[in-house]
Amino acid sequence: MQLLPLLLLVLLLACPPPALSRHPATDIATETLDVAASLSRAQAAVSRDALPLHQSLAATDDVHATEGRLSLRLHSRDFLPSQQGRHPSYKSLVLSRLHRDAARAAAITARATLAADGITTASLLPASTDPLFAASAADIQGPIVSGVGQGSGEYFSRVGIGRPARQLYLVLDTGSDVTWLQCQPCADCYAQSDPVYDPSLSTSYAAVGCDSPRCRDLDAAACRNATGACLYEVAYGDGSYTVGDFVSETLTLGDSAPVPDVAIGCGHDNEGLFVGAAGLLALGGGPLSFPSQISATAFSYCLVDRDSPSASTLHFGSDAPDASQSTNSNPVVTAPLVRSPRTSTFYYVSLTGISVGGQTLAIPPTAFSMDDAGSGGVIVDSGTAVTRLQTAAYSALRDAFIQGTQSLPRTSGVSLFDTCYDLSGRTSVQVPAVSLRFEGGGELKLPAKNYLIPVDGAGTYCLAFAGTSGAVSIIGNVQQQGVRVSFDTAKSTVGFTANKC
Repeated sequence: MQLLPLLLLVLLLACPPPALSRHPATDIATETLDVAASLSRAQAAVSRDALPLHQSLAATDDVHATEGRLSLRLHSRDFLPSQQGRHPSYKSLVLSRLHRDAARAAAITARATLAADGITTASLLPASTDPLFAASAADIQGPIVSGVGQGSGEYFSRVGIGRPARQLYLVLDTGSDVTWLQCQPCADCYAQSDPVYDPSLSTSYAAVGCDSPRCRDLDAAACRNATGACLYEVAYGDGSYTVGDFVSETLTLGDSAPVPDVAIGCGHDNEGLFVGAAGLLALGGGPLSFPSQISATAFSYCLVDRDSPSASTLHFGSDAPDASQSTNSNPVVTAPLVRSPRTSTFYYVSLTGISVGGQTLAIPPTAFSMDDAGSGGVIVDSGTAVTRLQTAAYSALRDAFIQGTQSLPRTSGVSLFDTCYDLSGRTSVQVPAVSLRFEGGGELKLPAKNYLIPVDGAGTYCLAFAGTSGAVSIIGNVQQQGVRVSFDTAKSTVGFTANKC
């Protein structure tokens, strides 16, 4: 009689009941990916049905003040009428964007590496203290719209150029210092949505002389012997370039007061993948960038969902968030801003680790740190789409993510993405939570749509991170979307405020 209970105990120990078994995927922190909603946005991004939506939004565009600051309605660049139908499918759009993004990431890596090696003439001069610029550093806001529909992956802002102001779409770029736009007469200009700018119609247009400090601030400046006018040339890693006159002009963002005497490039020979935009608004840290020229020590932006016509703003002013302002609905994360000893252009942030499913990955700190020569580090960039991590760091993230998604059907990789899933027929799925951890203890928790993204209209989703063999890592705009990113050079901080668009 005593053998029966003993036998039952042995059986229980050998075969525990299902309720007591542990499944790895159920014991990790997760986020919900709304598959149906993201697929709907993806399909709308390439649909001609979206055209009336843009026109109706444009027709009702309004400006209103909020707590004394300008607030503007913004639109996704995907919905510009002149660009509709450019991509026959969402997959075509994504492949085009990833092709450009690969070149963008390679160019930033190369520029950062050359700077660390001392092979650069980038100036480290401080922001201008000219009273004219300082007087222009009052709060300025302008629109930001997604540019993925143009196959570029950047975001765009509507900016008024000249007097009277002519509204043009400019690429917003935190990785560049020279603002420029296409100008008449054009020796060679690519197609843009707005008419090419004609400087002869502006009363505030003026040439910058060869002896001007602004001309000397260019990495490489040339002059016309006959006129003494400063010339500029900017080349990008994807083969794009712009060449023309370096001039001063008046810029107007939204309904803010015009900002006079801003040094910009007036490009007469322009080639590359800037399709749709008239030029570029440079938000880098160098002396010629727009923030530096207006002595704005702080600015912020929020990048709208790349496949949505939702609204957001670009704002110049000292309103950097503080961790004490954090709420459950609008969590605030602050991190130290790191400056390279070799180049002032890029904004580096002190990233210390990554967690997947609530568990911090075993990544050595050297994967994210910058050495004394300026090599390595992590750049926050508005123009790069997909976050790039050193190979070891990316492999750790990818392997942990795969471990937590064993219940989801895998499918073949797409372009630079090697971790993809077939989510067709599903309305939502649970995926491991992904967070970026910064020096000081801040943790930016990413929504699932910021790291598992559709790559076609049929339900193929991929992990939106990629590895790089370069020393520098880049936090791209896919991971930033829906988050207000604030740069405060006076306080040396970068702020991330979720749900603050």
